[in-house]
Amino acid sequence: MLYHLYELQHSAVAPWRLAADISQRILKSPLNPMANTPAGRAVSAGLDIFEQTTRRYGKPRFGLESTLIDGRPAAVAEDVVLRKTFCQLKYFRRSVERPDDPRVLLVSPLSGHYATLLRGTVQELLPDHHVYITDWRDARNVPLIDGSFDLDDFIDYLIEFLDFIGPNAHLIAVCQPSVPALAAVSLMSADNHPATPLSMTLMGGPIDTRINPTAVNAFATSRPLEWFEGNVVARVPWPNAGFMRRVYPGFLQLAGFLAMNLEKHMDAHWEMFLHLVDGDEESAESKRAFYDEYRAVMDMPAEFYLQTIRQVFQEFHLPRGEFYSRGRLIEPKAIAKTALMTVEGERDDISAVGQTKAAHDLCSAIPADRRRHYEQKAVGHYGIFNGGKWRRYIAPRVKDFIRANHRS
Repeated sequence: MLYHLYELQHSAVAPWRLAADISQRILKSPLNPMANTPAGRAVSAGLDIFEQTTRRYGKPRFGLESTLIDGRPAAVAEDVVLRKTFCQLKYFRRSVERPDDPRVLLVSPLSGHYATLLRGTVQELLPDHHVYITDWRDARNVPLIDGSFDLDDFIDYLIEFLDFIGPNAHLIAVCQPSVPALAAVSLMSADNHPATPLSMTLMGGPIDTRINPTAVNAFATSRPLEWFEGNVVARVPWPNAGFMRRVYPGFLQLAGFLAMNLEKHMDAHWEMFLHLVDGDEESAESKRAFYDEYRAVMDMPAEFYLQTIRQVFQEFHLPRGEFYSRGRLIEPKAIAKTALMTVEGERDDISAVGQTKAAHDLCSAIPADRRRHYEQKAVGHYGIFNGGKWRRYIAPRVKDFIRANHRS
């Protein structure tokens, strides 16, 4: 019912959004004498904010058309090299052939936002690496007849993707997929799988959420699993391709993201409004670009969401040694040949300091000289993998770690 009400509200606002867009064009026309007046810019700015906040955002583009290799421009093309029901493996093909560069599987989170949230991560890795990324599908576009998707399927997908990429690859998991990534490498290590990655970098992941619990962790443990199933899981309405599929809707996830830092987001929109009124289009555009990405959310399969809530955030299966997948116990102590790096942000309010570092205690068989931990000061969750501190401080360390543990 909630999803249907959301669709109804979106349809009801559509004429007003169209009217706002048309009015904006009229107000900005050079033929309109009000165009460059303070009053005209104020009304136009208000309409702009209204149109942005009521729009439905589709899947963004990566838009990475080139990179620099050895200081020279190289074209970049996106290739889908493997398709699965709920995910496609995307490869960023560079026009310059450097076969000895490390191959990296970048595991994006299945937690509301699209894989393009890691655009800055990919951009920084491209000059020195062959980059593959998990590009998850919006569950509302997957027909019900195609089956379900849960945490066990996520682990299976990662093993299949690493097998496809081949031996001597590296793995980087950002945020939520740190848990299934560690599980996948544990299973591959136990099986002596030839495609077990040479290194594994876990960034801001909830390995052990008992450590320094955040507001997100507290919320997950303050309610029984039945509450989440009854209050945030809905069925996809018609006419979407995934009609009747049970999902955690993207619009509810976005509402949760915004509520965590509501005052900050309200201030950002007020600043955007003032930039537009002042005619500072460049400053307004930078905020608009951020929120265009931030508001682009997708539905998450309910089975995956509920299993993750229970096993990762409520019952702490992995750090307690009780994590099973397909009937097999996940044993990180089986990892001996894969190097491990963990990255945390001092101000991370989603995966707090210590939660990702806990992976080192679990992976007891990895030699000390093949481990590394880095905590970035004065950075929050998203700053771990995007932005200036990622580019200046974190990325060089991650790339050095991969190089130090690479062989062709």
